[in-house]
Amino acid sequence: MNIFRILGDVSHLLAIIILLLKIVKSKSCAGISGKSQILFALVFTTRYLDLFTNFISVYNTVMKVVFLVCAYITVYMIYVKFRKTFDSENDSFRLEFLLVPVTGLSFLENHSFTPLEILWTFSIYLESVAILPQLFMISKTGEAETITTHYLFFLGLYRALYIANWVWRYHTENFYDQIAVVSGVVQTIFYCDFFYLYVTKGRQTGCCNTEMFIQHSCSIGWSCSLPCVNTYMTLVFAVFGSSLKNVSIQCKWASLLARL
Repeated sequence: MNIFRILGDVSHLLAIIILLLKIVKSKSCAGISGKSQILFALVFTTRYLDLFTNFISVYNTVMKVVFLVCAYITVYMIYVKFRKTFDSENDSFRLEFLLVPVTGLSFLENHSFTPLEILWTFSIYLESVAILPQLFMISKTGEAETITTHYLFFLGLYRALYIANWVWRYHTENFYDQIAVVSGVVQTIFYCDFFYLYVTKGRQTGCCNTEMFIQHSCSIGWSCSLPCVNTYMTLVFAVFGSSLKNVSIQCKWASLLARL
């Protein structure tokens, strides 16, 4: 296991924790797409069916259990505990537009035509588009809470780090999984504009280095409630900060982030 895989898993876990804390502390799921969370729960369920039959490592098993439990807790909070705060009117993305083509593709393009392998492939394809209902909801309402943007940022960072993980594994192990790589690249593309604006917003507010960026984040109220995020973000920006300065993407999310 390499540093990119570990950082990717940490980013993924932080995204989920940030979202759960947001719901618990505010006692509201406003601005969160329940449909995206259902898709993520379905992703983890179909991907981790081998949880009790294929042991890889303690780390692998623990992460699988944590992601599964957190996914279903999130769905429970949105549709049961805090359902009165759920904005079902704006969470209107048609899931069949994702599930039908993803299901068909998983039968046509997979590593082997077995139930577990098809379901694993289905989870990979579905994860690449599972965030679309959330992005659609933001574009429809024209606004997003600050904490929701942090959640999306860490999800995007998770995918970007996994691309680095695949490059590293190909270089060191000569390992290449076309299905996972192509799906991961597609998923990362969906986050690119958002990711760029998230970072440049910090620079526009005077956060020209990691420490100032973290301080700005504290001032808008998220890393203060998650002290471990400060250390993690310091590491990420130390590793990738110089490359982020060279990113030049036309961003359709500018008007949304400007409202935060």
